[in-house]
Amino acid sequence: MAAAALDALQRALREFPAAARELSVPLDVPYLDEPPTPLHFYRNWVCPNRPCIIRNALKHWSALQKWSLPYLRATVGSTEKQCSNLPTELPQLLSDLEPHVPWASEALGKMPDAVNFWLGEAAAVTSLHKDHYENLYCVVSGEKHFLLHPPSDRPFIPYELYTPAPYQLTEEGTFKMVDEEAMEKVPWIPLDPLAPDLTQYPSYSQAQALRCTVRAGELLYLPSLWFHHVQQSHGCIAGEDTQATQGKALSRPSRASLGEVGGIKRGTLMFRSLFSPQ
Repeated sequence: MAAAALDALQRALREFPAAARELSVPLDVPYLDEPPTPLHFYRNWVCPNRPCIIRNALKHWSALQKWSLPYLRATVGSTEKQCSNLPTELPQLLSDLEPHVPWASEALGKMPDAVNFWLGEAAAVTSLHKDHYENLYCVVSGEKHFLLHPPSDRPFIPYELYTPAPYQLTEEGTFKMVDEEAMEKVPWIPLDPLAPDLTQYPSYSQAQALRCTVRAGELLYLPSLWFHHVQQSHGCIAGEDTQATQGKALSRPSRASLGEVGGIKRGTLMFRSLFSPQ
C-alpha cells in the first residue's frame, strides 16, 4: 500500500512540470516595449509568477550615460558587501538613478527591502540557485545572460549539502575561499546547467531551461523561486531590486559580493532591488 502511494506521488511529481509548462510557463521570456502600469504588471506577471524583460525601462536614468569604469573609480573606489550596498555604501551614486522602480513598488505594495550594485568581470558566473525574493535586474551597460528554470522544474534539480565558504581578502590583495567548518552545512545545487553531468544527475534531462539576454537599458523581472544561472559580458553595468512576497519564502545561503572598482579593467555592473515579505 505504502509502495503504491509512493509510486503514485513520484509519478505525479514527474508529470507536474509538463502540466505547469502547458498552463503558465512561456517557451521564451517575453519582451515588453515599455514599462507596464502597476495593475498590468501585477495581473499579468506577478500573479502568474512569469518573468519578462522590459525595454526602455531605464531611459530616464542618467546612469546610462554616466556610469563608466573611470567614473566609478573616481566616485566609488571599492565596495565589499552585497546586502543593499547601493544606499548604504554608495549613496554618491543615488542621484544617477531612481532608488526603486515606482510602478513595480506600487504593484508589489512596498518599497524594496534591498537595492544591490553589482560589478564583476566576464569570468564571474553565478551558479544555479533560487531566491525567495521578487527580483528586478536593471542593466546599465553591457549584457547579462540568464538561464532560467521555473519552480515546477524543482523535482529534476539536485541538491547537496556544502560547508559555507565565504571569500576573504588576503594580505597579498587576492581573494581565497575559507571553509567555515563550525557552521551548519547548507543545501546548494551541485550541477552546472551549461554542462550538466547527466550520468550523475539523470533527472535533470527532464528539466527545460529558458535562456535570455538582458541588455543595457532593459529590466528583467524574475519572480521569486525561479532558478537562475547568470553570466555577463565584458563592460556590463547593472543593478538589482529585490522584494520577497508572502507565501513564497525559501532560504538559500547568503553570499558576500567583493569587488574593487579600481582593480577591474572591464566588468559587469548591475542594479538590483529585492522585495521581501510584509
